[in-house]
Amino acid sequence: MVQPRSNIVLIGMPGAGKSTVGVILAKLASLHFVDTDLLIQAGQKRTLQDIVDREGYERLRQMEEEVLLALRVNNSVIATGGSAVYSDRGMRHLSSGGITVFLHLERSVLEARIHNYGSRGLAKRPDQNFSEMFQERLTLYARYAEITIRTAGLNHEEVSARIMERIQGNRLCCPSAPMP
Repeated sequence: MVQPRSNIVLIGMPGAGKSTVGVILAKLASLHFVDTDLLIQAGQKRTLQDIVDREGYERLRQMEEEVLLALRVNNSVIATGGSAVYSDRGMRHLSSGGITVFLHLERSVLEARIHNYGSRGLAKRPDQNFSEMFQERLTLYARYAEITIRTAGLNHEEVSARIMERIQGNRLCCPSAPMP
């Protein structure tokens, strides 16, 4: 018998609100919460920026893929790092256990939110500006998203409620999750 997908996997750009929405969504849906960036930092005992500074962005992406592939959770909201979508194997693994939701926010809003682009610990090429990173990742987010939530003008609670509505309206996962 096929196991129902019980996780909600949040993908999106840095600054899109994955971690904040993830906590709220987990409470709404009575699910656990997992933040893969925090798992990397806890496992490495250092910040993402320190990893990028010392070992490069490619090593951070490799660590991220290892964390994604090792993740074995059910009934959880998973907030991924913005670069998780660079790992096809990692995304297929996450998608096998949950519905993937892309939190889509316009580039201009994201740029206004992210004041520490150079020191945030982003897995990006050193020569890559925000606009280039946004365009490159937008294609990947669209590839893996089963649901896209346009978050402009919505607060975190409203985003969480929309996710719940879309998931339950489509009966995609999390059958025991109550409606908000």
